This record gives sequence, structure tokens and C-alpha cells, in this order.
Amino acid sequence: MSGTNGPVPDARQQRLNVPPPATRPKQGLPRWADLAIALGSLIVVSPVFLLAAIAIKLGSRGPVIYRQRRVGRDGVIFEMFKLRTMRQGADPVGVGTAVTAEDPRVTRVGRLLRRFSLDELPNLFNVLRGDMRIVGPRATLPAQVELYTPRQLRRLDLRPGVTGWAQIHGRAGIPWEERIELDVWYVEHRSLLLDLKILARTPGALLGGVGNVAVDQYAGSAPDSPLRKAAEREQAGDR
Repeated sequence: MSGTNGPVPDARQQRLNVPPPATRPKQGLPRWADLAIALGSLIVVSPVFLLAAIAIKLGSRGPVIYRQRRVGRDGVIFEMFKLRTMRQGADPVGVGTAVTAEDPRVTRVGRLLRRFSLDELPNLFNVLRGDMRIVGPRATLPAQVELYTPRQLRRLDLRPGVTGWAQIHGRAGIPWEERIELDVWYVEHRSLLLDLKILARTPGALLGGVGNVAVDQYAGSAPDSPLRKAAEREQAGDR
């Protein structure tokens, strides 16, 4: 994940060179359902959001929310919003390294937010903006997309999701290559029933906190994995 300190150009003016899909995936949750879930969730979690913002400000210097450059459907670059979980000036502690369970760059508040994915609450604003869906593949890193095989590029046939098939199967607890394959499988098998199944299993995955923080760097991805190296470069600016 790469954070940005300054303004990012309008996402709708940026697009990676990704070939259009041969066929569009089947329909999942309708747009109106995304909007209803996002708005309802923001209302319900607003007290948590406020408490998290206060805790972040009291715990360390820096903004409450930071932006990340991610790749959405058809290679369009957008800004993904998250709650800040890392200290400012974290680079000297570990430039280009993965976020592990005891990473010293992560604040005490940030560690709690990451465990239960509360740092991703601002993703709901991306859903309202139309950058993301409630269910979909995980928003991917630009440097990784450049290394994708034609099959892996299918991950970009849909807008990324706040939750998804890969998220409920381990997230950061499994190698990059496996996460991408799970997302591709979702694209190929998407349906309303599958989306509802993912939504039903998401609370259990969040409450369990399993896989939200890697036990080791990149959770078993080989040290010479091109996708791992690309992610390391992108994560050098993570906050």
C-alpha cells in the first residue's frame, strides 16, 4: 500500500493500460444496495469513527485519514481512503517492509484498528463516490498490475470491494498470488447469491481478526516473488 502526502491528480484522469474484458462478469449486488449498505453502515459506525479519529490524533501526530493510490475497474486509478495507523516519519523504521504483527511503525491505536479492519471504514466513502463496491476484488497496487498475467488482469474486470472472497479467506494471512487467484475466482463466479454469502461471512472474519496482520512478511510469498517485490516498493510510503 502506498500512501500519499500531497494531492493526487484526479483519479478519473488516470488509467493504466489494461485491455478491456472479453466478457463482463455476471451481476452481483445492485448499486442501490451498495448505497444503502454504505450509508447505513456509516450511520451505525459514526460513533466508532469519531472515537477512532480522536484516538488517532491523541496517539500520534499526523492526519486522521490518508489516501492511497489503488487500481480499480479497467485499470482506472483512484484514491482509496483509510484511517491512518502508522506513525509519521515511519520510513527509517522499515522502508519497503510488510506490516507484521509487531511492526514498530504501527501505532498502538493503529494496531487495534488493523486487527478488526476498522482502518478501512473510510472505504465506505469510496463506495458512495462510485470507486468501489461493497463486495468485490481487493483494490490492487499499481506496481503489481504491471506484472499481472492475462488471467490475473481479470481481477480488474470489476470495481474493487470493501469486502470480498479473498478477504473472508485470510486476507494478509495468505500469499499475494493466492489472494489474487481468489479474487479472479470471484470475478468468474460472481452472483447475487455469492455476494450475499460473502456479506454473511464478513462479520465473523472481522471479529476473529484472522489474517488482518501478516505473521511474517508477505505471509509466505517467496522472497523473489515479483508481486512481493512490487508490493514492497509500493509500501515504502505506507502510513
